[in-house]
Amino acid sequence: MTTDRVDPGWLSRNERLVLSLIRRHGPMSRAVLAHQIGLSAQSVTNLTRKLIGAGLLETEAAIRGKVGQPSTPLALAPGGALFLGLKIGRRLVELALVDFTGQVRIHRQEVYAFPDPERVLAFARHGLATILRSLDPDEMRRLMGLGIAAPYRLWDWGSDMETWLDVDLHRILDQEMPFPVFLENDATTACAAQLIFGGQRLPPDFIHIYIAHFAGGGIVLDGALRHGPQRNAGALGSMPVPEGGQLLEIASVAALERDIGHILPPDDSGWNVPPDLEAAWCKRAGKALAFAALSAVALVNLPLVVIDGALPPATRTRLAEATRLALLERPTAGIDLPQVIEGSLGRSARILGAAALPLSHFFQPDGTLS
Repeated sequence: MTTDRVDPGWLSRNERLVLSLIRRHGPMSRAVLAHQIGLSAQSVTNLTRKLIGAGLLETEAAIRGKVGQPSTPLALAPGGALFLGLKIGRRLVELALVDFTGQVRIHRQEVYAFPDPERVLAFARHGLATILRSLDPDEMRRLMGLGIAAPYRLWDWGSDMETWLDVDLHRILDQEMPFPVFLENDATTACAAQLIFGGQRLPPDFIHIYIAHFAGGGIVLDGALRHGPQRNAGALGSMPVPEGGQLLEIASVAALERDIGHILPPDDSGWNVPPDLEAAWCKRAGKALAFAALSAVALVNLPLVVIDGALPPATRTRLAEATRLALLERPTAGIDLPQVIEGSLGRSARILGAAALPLSHFFQPDGTLS
């Protein structure tokens, strides 16, 4: 299969920076963009004219009533580019088509007892073929690629996962698809989604903790998501904690399922956890998360901890509060307590983060998840 896909390789760093600023802060006028980037008004006018002509930006209604000329905000054009995301979880595989503004246009999912490679691959192939058939020629031209979000070293997480040792899903789909395919750790992509689509004003340095069936994280320094030499930085789930074992054995949905004695479905509506058991789990998990957070603060001097996860909003709130309280009980001589806030994406973080892989490669200022 071939396609005359739009090639955004002509974009300069400043043009990517314009797109990134609008993505992070919402519609902006040329004057505000010029101030943010440090370019002349004429330079920004030239940049944005090219981006509008390419279908990546669109003008909104002029804002009147202030001194001087009316201000015309520029916004991302939803159909400017499209991205596919595939998320492989312990109990759920998801596939989504995401537009240039981060809105999910098509979403498919399948629940399973565990992610059998053949079943996941069949789901991906069928879903991708169905989505591609639904696109018109211009949408196909603007489809930039597929991002895969999956836990690294899947075979380490139980004997039923050992079949993944001999499967390279990234290579298989990269050979079959008519566009680039990218792969990243699922917790890392959840952090990237918070940066790119989250809509929260965040400092340039923070740690992001994502609680799902297992726990994971991401570290942001100087405004950029850091990967490490093996691209596994922020592997907080593997961190040993004083409570015994690793963080993922305490602060994870798997740990909560052990407490309540049954499996929880991968949606908020089916979250049937007795309040007393959930409160007890939040308290234990909060203590473990506080240890992990302070360890990161002591090492890298991070001022903020963002806690998100595949949890109902109320549960996420309780977990964040439990972490704040546990921080107050830890010895902190010589370091500053970090602020703890909740993430804004919840269950959608990893699938949006998967779609953010091709988006970042082609449209972020440095071509990275930041």
